[in-house]
Amino acid sequence: MRHLFSVITISLLLFVGASASAQTLKFGHIDFQALIQAMPERDVAQKAMAKMQTDLESQLAVMQKEYQTKGQEYVALVKQPNVTDAIRQAKEADIQSLQERITTFQQQAQENLQKEESKQFQPIVEKARKAIGDVAKEQGMLYVFEVNSVLYFNTAQSTDMMPLVKTKLALK
Repeated sequence: MRHLFSVITISLLLFVGASASAQTLKFGHIDFQALIQAMPERDVAQKAMAKMQTDLESQLAVMQKEYQTKGQEYVALVKQPNVTDAIRQAKEADIQSLQERITTFQQQAQENLQKEESKQFQPIVEKARKAIGDVAKEQGMLYVFEVNSVLYFNTAQSTDMMPLVKTKLALK
């Protein structure tokens, strides 16, 4: 009988201990995009991206202007009665070559913009993730959810980490 009482007591203590630890689980949530928007580094990265895009668009405009000019020259050339096939074909080849260069430039510009975006924003994302991880550890959280991809969360049982992370990053 004494042995049975000990087993019941130990089981009861384990059950109470397990339920007490289950109640201390902490969860957090944060709007990651809003955090990135609040970081001043984002504005610097946006400006760098805008400048690069403007520069590339200027170069493309110059190439397109040249293409348009060559097209107009070709139309004027074809109207002349004494134009040989060799001259016409040379002009066509020149225009086609320019068109191919424009297409290649557009593809390379898009790739360069994507690489630059990654280069500019990756450190910002890493800094934000590190701050979220640090705050989650400090607060003893088990999980932190991104609010834009969670279908439901109980705000009474989940901590909004935005103010804590903003404080960690010294943001307003």
